Amino acid sequence: MKPGSVIMLIFGAILSLLGFSLALAGAMTAVVNAQGEDGYITSPARSFSIQSFALTSPRIGSIELKDVPADIGTLRLRALSTSTADVFIGVASQADVDRYLAGVNSTELRDLNINPFRAVYRDIPGSRAPEAPGAQDFWVSSAEGPGTQEIDWDLTSGSWAVVVMNEDASSGVSVALQAGIRLGFLAPLAVGLLLVGLFILLIGLVLTVFGAIGLGRGTLPATRPGATPDTPLGAATFVGAGPPGATAVPAHPGGRTFPARLTGTLDEGLSRWLWLVKWILIFPHVVVLLFLWFGFVVTTIVAGFAILFTGRYPTALFQFNVGVLRWSWRVSFYAYSALGTDRYPPFSLASSADYPADLQVDYPERLSHGLVLVKWWLLAIPHLLIVAALTGSATIWRNDEGDSVSNTVPSLIGVLVLIAAVILLFTGRYRRSLFDLILGIDRWIFRVAVYTALFRDEYPPFRLDQGGADTPEAAVTRAPITPAAPAGGAASSTP
Repeated sequence: MKPGSVIMLIFGAILSLLGFSLALAGAMTAVVNAQGEDGYITSPARSFSIQSFALTSPRIGSIELKDVPADIGTLRLRALSTSTADVFIGVASQADVDRYLAGVNSTELRDLNINPFRAVYRDIPGSRAPEAPGAQDFWVSSAEGPGTQEIDWDLTSGSWAVVVMNEDASSGVSVALQAGIRLGFLAPLAVGLLLVGLFILLIGLVLTVFGAIGLGRGTLPATRPGATPDTPLGAATFVGAGPPGATAVPAHPGGRTFPARLTGTLDEGLSRWLWLVKWILIFPHVVVLLFLWFGFVVTTIVAGFAILFTGRYPTALFQFNVGVLRWSWRVSFYAYSALGTDRYPPFSLASSADYPADLQVDYPERLSHGLVLVKWWLLAIPHLLIVAALTGSATIWRNDEGDSVSNTVPSLIGVLVLIAAVILLFTGRYRRSLFDLILGIDRWIFRVAVYTALFRDEYPPFRLDQGGADTPEAAVTRAPITPAAPAGGAASSTP
């Protein structure tokens, strides 16, 4: 693999994910800012009830807002009395509130537990009755009276406190409080995050595509049965000469062979215990495949648009994406989709004659313009349901005395591989019939992957082709046989 293309693919994937995250954060910030009432992000109303004269906010120390815009944020507070008394709510400096409530029995809100909601208070003892809060002139923002009272206060530097009391300064305060905040920088922040994220995402996607193109160009196409080194991509190949008087025909157009061949050769003398640690051994491949599969998804989308407008799958992207599937199959064959070999998979997109697992896909000369819009999801639904049944673990939910309990059923191929592994552990043998069945399931899965990834327009067969070999069948037709002429005379014809 070309080092430059590898670096481009890796950096492209990282930048794409970073850009997508920033753009998503910007979009979510914009949605939150737009959904608020008058631009305020508001909490639900919560009930508070105390026996003292005043409820005060927690002491949070001094707020320093230096070198920031004046409209950094606005706090909105609403109070509704849930008793017969009218309510007062105000904001003042912590020092003025301390002087006003000196010697007065008050309650400080220390903490809030949201789910379930529970307020934690600290009672401050005192024996003096306070004066009416509305008569004080140190409030920077206040409201009092019946019904819902609301104040808006611009955040500024200093140490501040919020006080909730009865309007007549009587004891026993019961109110429903609601808080909201409007941040002046939220809208510009959302736009900035969105634009920067989209820019980085665009750069990342471009690097990813060009990295994939470079890797695809450096990957030699797999040799197809019946093809020669001079056979161009997309040309029909002929399989089998047939008996005398037979004419060879293209195996793929008229035959039953799917133009993607997945093979796997069961190695002899497999280790009894190595499969127990293969999940650790494949970790380097998993890391590499994360980047490759990101490139696979991006380039498949690009190829889809190319097919839609030109009817052709870009050759370099085709070789790259087939290489990603081939790499994935080799790792799967080594690991827990087959356990068919103990030979470590090569770090390569190209086909390797020395490795016992391979995947080959014939390059299509032309692809349908319209089929690309529906085959990867709508037309593939029957196969996707079957693949889900073969590979997906089912979760069954049931209600047990009010509690939801889930039971997970493992996948079919997972159970089969586990059975094969246990037999291998105790007997040192891999049952051939079990291996053939597992390879048949794997072949079905990868045929569907080839179809949904837009490589071919041929619909995958509903057929479990078992065994490690996937060689195209010889498709031959007999030429018409001319009857031999009678001895000593001309051939007669029948009308």
